[in-house]
Amino acid sequence: MNGIHKIMVTLLLVLSFSLFNNVIAAPITFNTALPVSEGSFVFRQQLRWSRSSNQSQTLRSAAAISILGYGVNSKLALFGVLPYVDNRLEQPNSDRDNQGIADVTGFARYTLWKHDRQGQTLRLGGVAGLTAPTGDDNSRDSAGRLPPPLQNGSGAWDSFGALVATYQTLNSQISGQISYRNNRQANGFEIGDETRLDLSWQQRIWPKKLSGAVPGFLYGVLELNALHQDRNRNNGQNNSNSGGNTIWLSPGVQYVTRRWVFEAIIQTPIVQNLNGNAFENDLIITTGFRRNF
Repeated sequence: MNGIHKIMVTLLLVLSFSLFNNVIAAPITFNTALPVSEGSFVFRQQLRWSRSSNQSQTLRSAAAISILGYGVNSKLALFGVLPYVDNRLEQPNSDRDNQGIADVTGFARYTLWKHDRQGQTLRLGGVAGLTAPTGDDNSRDSAGRLPPPLQNGSGAWDSFGALVATYQTLNSQISGQISYRNNRQANGFEIGDETRLDLSWQQRIWPKKLSGAVPGFLYGVLELNALHQDRNRNNGQNNSNSGGNTIWLSPGVQYVTRRWVFEAIIQTPIVQNLNGNAFENDLIITTGFRRNF
């Protein structure tokens, strides 16, 4: 390796592995593995559309999700998540809808262990977070109080924790996390606790060879998301039409430049084993961008 190849590999190493000054590929469906430079910010804006249904109803949801992260030092990063949601419940006799700011989430990620070698890095981090009841949880319309799926907030302080790992080479990156979310009760209603396993693989598909200056890098993305949710509880009683297991297989793309990332992914359920007449997810589409500054 010599000449232009040495220069390009050096530039790509700086781009991809410093994790302190530049944008790199990252998972799309979970935020805990977002890279943040020490003393720098990362901003991600996502637009998400989803549709779920049961035997008699369809729930359509759109969300604009803003994520801001700050690298306190080489090990600690802090994040805040602000969602705006627009939900619509289609029923046989009438439709009901609601919009507004949802519950705000804050979390911290700390690098527990890392191992860097030439052309590759492996990192393990711990995550702890809290969701505050900032969204309105008592919205009403002409028919009365809206059901929980249409409320902007849960009314409860919910906590979560995760372990996240990332392995990266010059050509690809693999990230994974296992997480648990403890949802609390409010207004006589409690969303079932959640256990998740998320995996993400990004593979550089253009340029395949480093043979000259390029404006950015195109990555193919494949993610697997598995969710187990306990039954919801109404006034202390389990709701038999809630909770269960869902697995999504999610293809996507990311275009990565020095400061920007543009991304899109489609989550399609391949396994749904739900309780009773619980809402089954049909599709989730996410698009957005990310910038470091």
